[in-house]
Amino acid sequence: MDTSVILHGEAEGYVRSLENLSVREVGSQRWFKQHEYIEKLNMQAILDASATHDEFIKELLVSHGKISTLVREMIVVELWKQKVFPVLCQLQDFNPKSTFPLYMAIHHEATVINLLETVLFHKDSCDAADDSLLDLMDYCHRKLTLLVSKTSREGAPVQDRHSLSGKADASSIQELQIQSAALEYEISLKALSVLRYITDHADSISVISRMLCTHNMPCVLVQLIDCCPWSRYSSEKFINGKWEKIPSEDHLKMTKLDGQVWIALYNLLLKEDCQRKYNFNNFNKNQLLKLRGFLTDVLVDQLPNLVELQRFLAHLAIKDPAPPKKELILEQIPEMWNNIMHENSGKWRAIAKYQVKETFNPSENDLRQQAQRLAQTYSLDVMESLIPERPKCGSCGKEATKRCSRCQMEWYCHRECQVKHWPKHKTACQLMAEATERVHEKAGESKHLGVNAI
Repeated sequence: MDTSVILHGEAEGYVRSLENLSVREVGSQRWFKQHEYIEKLNMQAILDASATHDEFIKELLVSHGKISTLVREMIVVELWKQKVFPVLCQLQDFNPKSTFPLYMAIHHEATVINLLETVLFHKDSCDAADDSLLDLMDYCHRKLTLLVSKTSREGAPVQDRHSLSGKADASSIQELQIQSAALEYEISLKALSVLRYITDHADSISVISRMLCTHNMPCVLVQLIDCCPWSRYSSEKFINGKWEKIPSEDHLKMTKLDGQVWIALYNLLLKEDCQRKYNFNNFNKNQLLKLRGFLTDVLVDQLPNLVELQRFLAHLAIKDPAPPKKELILEQIPEMWNNIMHENSGKWRAIAKYQVKETFNPSENDLRQQAQRLAQTYSLDVMESLIPERPKCGSCGKEATKRCSRCQMEWYCHRECQVKHWPKHKTACQLMAEATERVHEKAGESKHLGVNAI
């Protein structure tokens, strides 16, 4: 079965068209079109990486210099979610017919970082990011420090999205706020992988200095290992985008997230350039020595490179490394976050009011057009090839085997759950069903005319 999302020529057109959009444009028709392009590029990149095919999406992003555009896009939506979305939720005159456009805006940050995580596995992508790598480094630091602080304060990671969104008394806007909080957790874990790839490939003095001296990332990673936000209730771990109950015999088995933290630490502490820059003062030394308690034989057996880290920590315990050399270096500083903040300073409420009127209150016709484009973007065959686990019930979150017969997009475990969820699903179901019918009609017309439908 051919599960390609886009062909090489289409992908190149999408990549070429990627542009820098403003916070004010989030959710607009122009922005929505770019979201669809990035969504398709992300899906194709995941398919190619998982099937070990030629990763032409990565090549196109690198050759056309669009990695920095993706980084900026992610920061724009991050700031929109922090500064504009809360104001939108508080405005009394905001009562949209559908929250679908808002949900797509909230979800956009996750799509972009997912695409970046896939392509930054390769060194040439990190090199192509150029100065934006500093902004990406800052982004990862914000996400990881927030993850550490929330886990330390609340004692456990955020709950499952299904268990939160199933509250009967929650309004559509409240549900969006809950979904946004749940999504933030998953975005933070993606940021961890991106950070690891930066430590793998970055050789810029400015990036290394910012990781070690400005943000003290080794100590942030120690805190992550200590609080382990991807583990809860002593028996569950967050694996492949969901919480899984782990058998007692597998409790010490390393997950991908565990591995990302340890590899990042290995890079930051053992690379020669990093050792010269890092200040092993008493505080940092004491924090790093906490790692010795986690470096068990079982862990080292699973990641043999950690033997070198074990030796380094043993040496650190008895001898202080030389202090970092004081060098006069002209270092670059990140600009994207500061520039976007400066451009919109004092305008956040005005942007929210503008978007209430012009962006997030679309007509029925606009909603149908968006749903039709969505139906074309999310081919069922492609989506199912991207999801390794069984689908979940849209009402209760349990494993589901029955699909909505009309729109084919929502799943349920029992008829009772489908009936209970119908008031929430009704509008989306109608839009998606109508959009799918139009897509099929257009495909039939194209075939009748002797044209290969895309």
